[in-house]
Amino acid sequence: MTLSTTPLFQRLPLFPLRVVLVETSRPGNIGSVARAMKTMGFSELVLVNPRIEGALQHEEAVAFASGAQDVLAGARVVATMAEALDGINFAAAVSARLREFSPPVHTPREVAQHVATGALAEQSPAGQSVAAQSLGSQSPGSQSPGSQSPGSQSPGSQSLYSALLFGNERFGLPNEIVERCNVLVNIPANPEYSSLNLAQAAQVLLYECRMAAIGDAAPAASPVGFHGDAASQAQIEGMYAHLEQALVAIGFLDADNPRKLMPRLKRLFARTGLETEEVNILRGIARQMMARERKPGE
Repeated sequence: MTLSTTPLFQRLPLFPLRVVLVETSRPGNIGSVARAMKTMGFSELVLVNPRIEGALQHEEAVAFASGAQDVLAGARVVATMAEALDGINFAAAVSARLREFSPPVHTPREVAQHVATGALAEQSPAGQSVAAQSLGSQSPGSQSPGSQSPGSQSPGSQSLYSALLFGNERFGLPNEIVERCNVLVNIPANPEYSSLNLAQAAQVLLYECRMAAIGDAAPAASPVGFHGDAASQAQIEGMYAHLEQALVAIGFLDADNPRKLMPRLKRLFARTGLETEEVNILRGIARQMMARERKPGE
């Protein structure tokens, strides 16, 4: 079964979310980010001045995308941040390094909740979503909240069109780019070793955005793995009687003083959701226990 046909994926509300990679050095990292995006259900990728010419078609990018080549094919390469943030009214700079003059610092979960609820919420009477008021509503840089980039996904009646910004693998995002964003996202990693590579950081943010969009929707029973027929009550009771006989035969259960052994075993098996084949296996074990006990000289 492919990811796109799982019930949980189908329930994911789509909302505008742009991933912006600034001056990325390694084509493989671009491909890995594309893969991270597709696994979480997002597709809009913009590169700002990648260090490698033809980065989207580079063999390393294609290899690391591993099935997400459609995300690479739909990506855009731009020369300026103004182009990258065209149409965006909420920009989140992702960085492990805190800045002296940065926008407010938030965790990935906080930002994801804001991004998802703001994008999916209807406009408030004042023309601004409730979510847009929580982490700041000023558009990044000098962009107008109503502007849209050519060919990009339009938010329509949705109030928030967000972008996640990731910097160069070695240097991160420059201060001037961070300062034009609405928030700085800092992943609360191990303070003694907080080094995440580009795709790992993107995966964390995109996962949180996906989960924020899903909300409390519970996944349906997984179709993965073998599921046999549930055993009937008659089959289970027959197994209990057979198992009790076997335990008495080997001397583990005192028939005259059984105490609570069988009720405890019944409670144990009740937690497992026994299937017919499993009941047959347990009865086969009981049968062998009784047969060995009846053999002379043993």
